[in-house]
Amino acid sequence: MNVPSTMRAAVWDGTTSHLHTETIPTPEPKANEALVQIVSCGVCHTDLHVLKGEVAFPGPAVVGHEISGRIVRIGEGTDEARTSVGGGALEPGTPVVGAFIMPCTECEPCQKGRDDLCEKFFGENRLKGNLFDGTSRLHRTDGSRLSMYSMGGLAEYAVVPLAALTPLPEGLPPEESAILGCAAFTAFGAVRQSRLQPGETAAIVATGGVGSSLIQVAKHAGASKVIAIDIADAKLAAAKDLGADETVNSAQEDAREAVLRLTDGKGVDVAFEALGHPATFSQAVTLLREGGRMVAVGIAAGKAAAEVEITPLVRRGQTIVGSFGARTREDLPQVVDMAAQGGYRVAEAVTRRYSLDQADEAYQALARGEITGRAIVVM
Repeated sequence: MNVPSTMRAAVWDGTTSHLHTETIPTPEPKANEALVQIVSCGVCHTDLHVLKGEVAFPGPAVVGHEISGRIVRIGEGTDEARTSVGGGALEPGTPVVGAFIMPCTECEPCQKGRDDLCEKFFGENRLKGNLFDGTSRLHRTDGSRLSMYSMGGLAEYAVVPLAALTPLPEGLPPEESAILGCAAFTAFGAVRQSRLQPGETAAIVATGGVGSSLIQVAKHAGASKVIAIDIADAKLAAAKDLGADETVNSAQEDAREAVLRLTDGKGVDVAFEALGHPATFSQAVTLLREGGRMVAVGIAAGKAAAEVEITPLVRRGQTIVGSFGARTREDLPQVVDMAAQGGYRVAEAVTRRYSLDQADEAYQALARGEITGRAIVVM
């Protein structure tokens, strides 16, 4: 396939909370990387934290870390073993989805199968905006550098490490399936971390993109009752449609009292906090039964801290654990398979679509709390 020498991308200049569209050179993949023609990119709160300066990241940059697309080129010098994954071959023409955690495969955590703790991903990409060799694949037409947040998916093309890709099977919609790489992937990792067993109860605190995904994944894992908690009736109605058994508007009633009422006074086995706000973090802990587990999933702005009462935590044998995402090479194929088998309904999870020129509009709507479920930017 002939790849154009330039492409359009939504660029963050690093000084404001807005995006603007630029024409920049199309990047070139190196060994063990693929150039992916992007079909769509999810609109995620984690990008919004970057745009608002709430997490440290070097600008100017291209954000967007939840993509679907088609491989158009494999980098020269690629190890052939890297082009074969559980879901099939990675070669030009293969439809794919990409996970936001891009494992280097070589560091100590990756060697132990903990792709979610990859040292090079966090050290080079999340701190410096690079890929594993310490450089970005993106630059402007004047040669000046652009950082990459994950693969920099808000563009017509993106370079993605092969370890972060898995084939997208026929039958799954190419556009909506972008959200499998973060929203569903993050939820899958959190449910794994929770050790949720069939028949256990779960509460989801905050039902945005990841929270609504947690509903579907928890039900798929066999939760007997999923309680969705939010302050917006529209989000709670959407949560019901996605499989929540009960909903609680915590702006209108005390969430703990409501959960106790819905669980015969016991509380839930697992509570997921999907917003990253101190108040909802503390609230999630109060929902647990004896021996319950709270999984923190939402990223907080800055150095936000939450208060947790120590004595009940100790006396009742409860656990608080964090979960940033899943284990890419092992779990991304499973996430895609879950969707292919009907365990995760991508078409229903996506509620808004924007064009690349509307990318800034999408993130401003997200910042205002107007997006229920997940929005995508379609190229």
